[in-house]
Amino acid sequence: MSNTVLLTGATGLLGNAIARLLVEQGRSVRALVRDTAKAAGVVPSACELVVGDVTDQSSVARAAEGCDVVYHASGLPEQWLADPTLFDRVNVEGTRHVVEAALANGVSKFVYVSTIDVFRFPAPRETFDESEIDPKPKDTAYECSKQKADRLVVEALDKGLPAVFLHPSGIYGPGPLTSPGTNHLITDLVHGRVPMLLPGAIPVVYSDDVARGHLLAEKNAPIGARYILSESTHSLTSIARSVRAATNGRAKIPPILPLAVASLVATVGEYVSSWTGSPPLLPSGQLHFLQYGANPSSAKAIRELGWAPRSFTQGLEQTLAFLTERGRI
Repeated sequence: MSNTVLLTGATGLLGNAIARLLVEQGRSVRALVRDTAKAAGVVPSACELVVGDVTDQSSVARAAEGCDVVYHASGLPEQWLADPTLFDRVNVEGTRHVVEAALANGVSKFVYVSTIDVFRFPAPRETFDESEIDPKPKDTAYECSKQKADRLVVEALDKGLPAVFLHPSGIYGPGPLTSPGTNHLITDLVHGRVPMLLPGAIPVVYSDDVARGHLLAEKNAPIGARYILSESTHSLTSIARSVRAATNGRAKIPPILPLAVASLVATVGEYVSSWTGSPPLLPSGQLHFLQYGANPSSAKAIRELGWAPRSFTQGLEQTLAFLTERGRI
């Protein structure tokens, strides 16, 4: 068996960070991508690009041939899609195909990117860890698809899959500029494109730190272990204040949209979207997650893997520098 790593999701924010770190460590990386021309401008040039899609079982099987390690970082992270069956096709069946290919090749480690959403959340803003998987279906099609995918990987442990589970929170930092999420919020805050902030809070973690946590898990985590990778939880107002401080007052702090109004916008927006097929301005799943204010603990990863994430203040400064360098700010 070679030392080649198969990586899915290399054009996403996390997968791209994993690819960069693997290449920096001298690893041989084979990235499964849908379009090699587009991926070539995003994925490190040292990576071998192979055409395929996690929804295409045969292409996954071909890509996995001769690989010793698999990092499965692809998936749909959106909270709303016009066709919700896409969540299962990509997140669930895609994971099934990657798992089957890994088993067929007898890989030495399967590093699986799950999510904090699979855990049972306690009371709002109360800290939680990896100790309890939520047995009940979550509220959104995205969350349910990730729950089902996680169970697939658990079942494969009994078939000999040497899997470890990583559970990142909201990722920001260097990476493809097309990736949605906190990077866009930061950019919009700097440019004054956020008229009002949503009520609630989100847990965040820097992209390169998450990638480092995955590589540490490949090397040191026992089979079947789970690790949350999250640095801190912040209200959107707190994030706006941090962006304002880091830009010497350039960014403004928008007012908070009342929860009742936000709920109405989400409800009406999703109703209209069900007819038009266009994404709603505010998916209800996003609003619900913000209201919960998830506060995951990474104590286990810090203790067992030696993971040491940078602070949000430091990560924000580096993210602003990256976005400035790329012409977004």
